[in-house]
Amino acid sequence: MTEGRIPVVAETVAGETMRRVVYPGSFDPVTNGHLDLIVRAARLHDEVFVVVGANLAKEGLFSVDERLAMLREVTRGQPNVRVDKFRGLLVEFCQTHHISAIVKGLRAVSDFEYEMEMAQMNYRLAEIETLFMTANPLYAFLRSSLVKEIARYGGDVSSLVPAPVFAQLQKRLAAG
Repeated sequence: MTEGRIPVVAETVAGETMRRVVYPGSFDPVTNGHLDLIVRAARLHDEVFVVVGANLAKEGLFSVDERLAMLREVTRGQPNVRVDKFRGLLVEFCQTHHISAIVKGLRAVSDFEYEMEMAQMNYRLAEIETLFMTANPLYAFLRSSLVKEIARYGGDVSSLVPAPVFAQLQKRLAAG
């Protein structure tokens, strides 16, 4: 390991190394595309930490705590999914929780360049791997910002987000 990097220590349970990954995002709001990636990652790993980045510079439609609550509700059926938040560097969250890889979804080639730069920096900082998962074609066009924009103009987004999220979205937009 190169000097200055943050070491990651694998956690073992009953002599077995836990395969833990983290899926970070703003999740404002969580979409069916997000949920699809969470479920697919949960099938491949022992634990998936879905983490909301608490970026103080960004004002979201939903607070971080509201997003956490929605994520917990829609992942209830996934016993190996943990929901949390983080501030600062994602690699520090990974070190604290003994996570060796980050899961990132790619919707299109345009996502790859930015995500590749982030992956290389995370590896440089802490030897954290990044695993790219392609989006399900049903959700390849889907972004939280697009869902919010359509919903603000009265469009039907009920097929784009989980039902509990749709209810919260309607309530929030009705309140102004």
